[in-house]
Amino acid sequence: MERRAFLRAAAGGAVAAAGGIRLSHAQAPLPDLVPAADPYARLQGGVPHHLTPDQEAQRVFDSPAPAGPAGRWVARAALPIPRSEMAWATVSNGRMHVVGGYGEGAVNRAYHHVYDPGADRWHGAAALPRGANHVAVAAIDGRVFAFGGFIEQNRRSDTNAYVYDGAADTWTAIAPLPRPRGAAAAVVLNGHVHLIGGASEPANERASVGWHEVYDPAADRWSARKALPGARDHVGCVAHAGLIHVIGGRFNTFEYNTDLHHVYLPDRDTWEMRSPLPTARSGHGLVVYRDRLFAMGGEGGILAGGVPRQAKVFGQMESYDPATDTWQHHAPMPTPRHAVAATAIGDWIFVAGGGAVLGGAVQSAVHEAFTLA
Repeated sequence: MERRAFLRAAAGGAVAAAGGIRLSHAQAPLPDLVPAADPYARLQGGVPHHLTPDQEAQRVFDSPAPAGPAGRWVARAALPIPRSEMAWATVSNGRMHVVGGYGEGAVNRAYHHVYDPGADRWHGAAALPRGANHVAVAAIDGRVFAFGGFIEQNRRSDTNAYVYDGAADTWTAIAPLPRPRGAAAAVVLNGHVHLIGGASEPANERASVGWHEVYDPAADRWSARKALPGARDHVGCVAHAGLIHVIGGRFNTFEYNTDLHHVYLPDRDTWEMRSPLPTARSGHGLVVYRDRLFAMGGEGGILAGGVPRQAKVFGQMESYDPATDTWQHHAPMPTPRHAVAATAIGDWIFVAGGGAVLGGAVQSAVHEAFTLA
């Protein structure tokens, strides 16, 4: 707590304006929420938790990539509750939307928290119609889309799909997924949502898939595209310059993380390989910032009978330059986490919540922001 307070004081309010963001009036008024008093909570019982020395030893910061500009991190308003396994986040009307996940002792939460970077404040929005973890989210024209997810702890996926209307603060069911899956990546390209990868049924196998399906909001209809080479879930995924980048992830479990970097070329409906992620990981965030792709956080290791071995929770911040197909590293996250909510808004990257240890045992309310300014 002392370190986060120090970071906030050192920032001196530097991110209050968050790069001069101008919010539209398309979001209905939402109630303010108070930041969590405790940074961590155990999933079992949903009670406050202090990381043990063994848990803190899971943190990894070193990157094999060449050094780039360090940048800096500052603390921001903590999430209203410690939570994780949200499956990332999305930006609508200049605000970060964080949906679903683990929290308060359950894995099928319907939470919907909205962060206003200009005010450094969290708000409560309409909850998902049903709770789930690893729900894929994307935003188009003031609407937030939510696809699939797991009902149990990282397994038993469904086909549910919804759209959120910010002006009315309501969710509406839309055409369901063609096949059930959770921990997929949702990314917007040319007004359509591409849903890529993830894991599916049967629950006792929980196998990764390479499915690539596209949702057309105007027609409320799904269509198929060429599958992702190397079926995997918990990937980082963004659209940039008319292409889709899928980076890292896992083959079935975090024991089998990968550094694979594939790019989807929509005009040819095909995939090509690019320079691999320097630190193989899954459950990391990936955002586009200053025409580079920034990857942060993630996890890796083995859980044997619930006991972690070779456990790693990554703090690395590594960025990719599409123009040169090269990577570099920057100042790592002060608080390593996985399954984070990560978005870029203005000249800042916001990284909220996430798992503080390998697996889903400990949730976090920590919220930190990065800038190269």
